[in-house]
Amino acid sequence: MKKKTEICICGGGNLAHVTGGYLASKDEYSVRLLTRHPEKWCVDGRPLIVEDPDGNRFRGNFSLVTPDAQTALDGAEIVLLCVPGFAIADELKKIREYVTSDMYIGSIVSSTGFFLMADELLGLDTRLFGLQRVPFIARVDEYGSKAMLLGYKPSITIATLHISEREYLVSTLTAMFDVPVVLLDNYMKVTLSNSNPILHPSRLYGMFGSCRETYDSEIMFYEDWDVRSSEILIECDREFRKVAESYDVGENDIPSLLTYYESSDAVSLTKKIHSISAFKGLRAPMIRLESQKYVPDYENRYFTEDIPFGMLMVRAFAERQGITTEMIDTVISWAQNVMNREYLRDGILNGCDLVDTIVPYVL
Repeated sequence: MKKKTEICICGGGNLAHVTGGYLASKDEYSVRLLTRHPEKWCVDGRPLIVEDPDGNRFRGNFSLVTPDAQTALDGAEIVLLCVPGFAIADELKKIREYVTSDMYIGSIVSSTGFFLMADELLGLDTRLFGLQRVPFIARVDEYGSKAMLLGYKPSITIATLHISEREYLVSTLTAMFDVPVVLLDNYMKVTLSNSNPILHPSRLYGMFGSCRETYDSEIMFYEDWDVRSSEILIECDREFRKVAESYDVGENDIPSLLTYYESSDAVSLTKKIHSISAFKGLRAPMIRLESQKYVPDYENRYFTEDIPFGMLMVRAFAERQGITTEMIDTVISWAQNVMNREYLRDGILNGCDLVDTIVPYVL
């Protein structure tokens, strides 16, 4: 009988639910879960249920659910971080004492500086891999019990560092996720991203940049997307392309967002975003007040991850290369004001709150 591949999933959010449940449903894998709240998972031995848009149900039984890193990593071949960007450094610090030379340490989110942080915190000989984009659109339905796989990606693109057995890793990940895996030759091609680090902050500024105190109703993040948000996004993406090209990351590696969304201008981009079924139903980060009014939620991950570990990383690489980013600076300046943080000071990344961002790993 073929030995099962031992996989450790680190995290407890949307992606940990769907990725962990999807992999645990397959007989080829023994999946452990490293989480801070094991008591909330798979109560009474019930499997984790993952449902997709086609009505498929995946029932995943974890071999172990634990908050103890040493136990979770013991014997694991693949360790996959499914945590948001702002939590990656802490997760790496938690596991680093138990990482061995025969493990593959990966992150399902790489566009928030995973390779930079892991290389510094785990050591230069650790075998690292990271995904360019998440393989699923994922949402928790019932914490620890049920999750929704809202959309698949037709392929997965990865990069590696310190791995000589790249073909083996590619074939392993292909079997795990049931889609083709494309291997890039440069980890900067998954570190730099115009997805969440550019898309989310641009939309936030488009929605809330007028700094209104309250709103009469909730705003849908994508369904209410407007031309102004598209204009901001296109300009931020244009500046991003300059940064990417300075690191030999071309259009074929990371297409412009107009190309990616098969659009030609702000109007057609807005229509395209409205048409994407996987985007429907996603609300903007807002809090409902007792007055029935709504205000932006500046503690939401759209702010706490996509600014300090997303757009700021792009801005830091731009500063290293001497590239001017006027629109990105405008968005960051607005965001730091509403978040009560200081990142940019006099047009330079020397604000007092940079210590809690990805920037120290870049500059």
